[in-house]
Amino acid sequence: MSLHVDVRKRLDSFTLDVSFTAGKGITSLLGASGCGKSMTLKFIAGIEKPDEGRIELDGRVLFDSAAGINLPPQKRRVGYLFQNYALFPNMTVRQNILCGLNREKDRAVKETRLREMLRMMQLEGLEERKPAQLSGGQQQRTALARILVNDPQILLLDEPFSALDAHLRDSLKVEMRDLLERFGREVLMVTHDRNEAYNMSREIAVMDKGRLLTSKPTKELFADPGSIPAAVLTGCKNITAARRVDAHTVEVPEWGVRLETKQRVEERLCAVGIRAHYFNPAAQQNRFPVRFVEEMEEPFETIIQFRYAAQRGDSPAIWWRLAKDKKPPQFPGELGIAAANILLLYE
Repeated sequence: MSLHVDVRKRLDSFTLDVSFTAGKGITSLLGASGCGKSMTLKFIAGIEKPDEGRIELDGRVLFDSAAGINLPPQKRRVGYLFQNYALFPNMTVRQNILCGLNREKDRAVKETRLREMLRMMQLEGLEERKPAQLSGGQQQRTALARILVNDPQILLLDEPFSALDAHLRDSLKVEMRDLLERFGREVLMVTHDRNEAYNMSREIAVMDKGRLLTSKPTKELFADPGSIPAAVLTGCKNITAARRVDAHTVEVPEWGVRLETKQRVEERLCAVGIRAHYFNPAAQQNRFPVRFVEEMEEPFETIIQFRYAAQRGDSPAIWWRLAKDKKPPQFPGELGIAAANILLLYE
């Protein structure tokens, strides 16, 4: 089973132009607010219409501008979970879920499907409660049950944790991930939170200003984001312009250093990135003199800002992040970084 999307639409500030394939499991669209992520979901669901292109789900054409095909939302078999869940406030859990079966006429079938959803979503005993009487997690599960009861071929999640308090999110991520694995079909999730994308997804597609920059398996993307926007979205704190010296050496003018790389450097290199956790006083590769600038304390980690000895005065300090119990008794005179941890970034 798979989803193929290749669409374009002119918007106020940019042209949305995305092309990707999503297979079984959870795929995240990761990007800053306003980059076109939610609009892409609306194209798939049939809520919005692209100017041109094609959308195909499991071999079934949902939209094809050239062929004049544009199936209405109710015929697409697409489940869409909105940010605020869109539960009917005056209806009970039971009534909200049964709304997903409004086209089913057989009462016995409806009751069987309802009981299956209540059991799957751990909502048994809450059937007569209204949304205001439910916790955030229970509201989320009710909204999912209303969607899944209709047996969609794909589930679209638009910022599914944004309506929850911060302390609920971590536990509910695990809970939802388990539920979606039991769903067993394609899931496409929109988020601007890299931690959500990392925790939930098999694959991540990175979007920036209407363009899909790259799509990779989750761990592979974080190990090699490939572009400056993707590096920023995956949390890289230290990014600066660089140029190729040879196949495994780059020059970083702002920092006044040359770095050895494990990856082969292409001519079109424009920058390098180093994640704040990757610096190491014991590393022998890419080892240079450094001087302390400032320290910031977080609940469980320490951020130390430093500068290379030959670093340009007008360039930002570099971030080194480490667990509090790993903080050295005094700031080291030199820091190194493994060649494998130099991120090569391209246009």
